[in-house]
Amino acid sequence: MRRLTTWTVGLAWCAAAAQAADAPAGSAQEALGRIKALVGTWEGHIATPDGPPGSVRYELTGGGTTVVERLFPGTDHEMMTVYHVDGEKLLATHYCAMGNQPMMKLETATARELSFGFVGGTNMDASKDVHIHSGRIRFLDGGRLESEWDVYQGPKKTITHKFFVARKP
Repeated sequence: MRRLTTWTVGLAWCAAAAQAADAPAGSAQEALGRIKALVGTWEGHIATPDGPPGSVRYELTGGGTTVVERLFPGTDHEMMTVYHVDGEKLLATHYCAMGNQPMMKLETATARELSFGFVGGTNMDASKDVHIHSGRIRFLDGGRLESEWDVYQGPKKTITHKFFVARKP
């Protein structure tokens, strides 16, 4: 039975790898694959490279079709962003400590960066309420990651939250 389970898991991983390999460059599936590669715990700083400590945890769910990003896991300010593919789009829904849920979609993807832009949200009026509006994830050398998330109040950007993290060994 154990051999069958191992074989089945191995076959599933091979199928997932083949599906990712078949995804065209710059596709939503390819971008999600890059986010899947982040699964694990990342630690570092917020605001500046030597700012207050912060951590991020990436987890797979939905049979490997969705990535959950947990900011400040286990704290009173824990927030979550869920990444998943919808047709030809990679979507990111941020479940914010402010109680709203802005949704963004992948706008551009390069070898070093994924850039997301606002497409809507729930429990908010984007024309006047404070909300995450756009963001970028940068893949750096040495197992490091930087992300920036732009906060808007209505149509005006008010601040950019920055994270500087490295994969926890």
